[in-house]
Amino acid sequence: MKELKLVLASASPRRRELLGLFGLQYTCQAAGIDENIRDGETPGMYVQRLAREKNEVVRAHALVLSADTIVAHNGSIFGKPADAREAERMLTELREKTHNVYTALCLRGDGRALADCCETSVRMRPYTRAEMDAYIASGDYRDKAGGYAIQHKVFHPVESLDGCYANVMGLPLCHLLCLLRRAGLRIEADIPALCQRHLDIQCEVFPGILARCDADNRDAV
Repeated sequence: MKELKLVLASASPRRRELLGLFGLQYTCQAAGIDENIRDGETPGMYVQRLAREKNEVVRAHALVLSADTIVAHNGSIFGKPADAREAERMLTELREKTHNVYTALCLRGDGRALADCCETSVRMRPYTRAEMDAYIASGDYRDKAGGYAIQHKVFHPVESLDGCYANVMGLPLCHLLCLLRRAGLRIEADIPALCQRHLDIQCEVFPGILARCDADNRDAV
């Protein structure tokens, strides 16, 4: 598997940005699928199915990485808003409330598939209507689950979070590091340090994620 090329089954610029921290050579191949929610699916089930189906539609003699991110709030699942009006509805509903962001990962190659899912609890700040309207007018809401970017320096919609920051951007890096290691890749980069420096954050959750990863690898031996 170490000799296989890596394909990112996504056109997301945020995922490309974050994957670049690994220092791996890769290509991108967007994967379009039916993203309708099925009866009885929980947010976790839904996002993991989408990541798996995105992976399955990519035909390549390579290691294929796919991901999907959703926002779940008050029994509803928020994907990418179709237009400014839907972005306004989502951001209005999320304002001053706590929601959960899920990103599912699927890594396939060498006849097997590995999967993981990350969940982060996010509290939105009390942004004003004028701030929200200006953000929507900028167009930055497009292609973002829940209609917002946590890293947007002007709007900065998030007040606090519990969990992985990179997950809210669409690619939980320590979870991905675990999958790549399980797939047999040797990753030289110090991903927790690079992530914190690149995103200008302090992360308290990565030790627990990597400890779980080490335990899973020991159990798999």
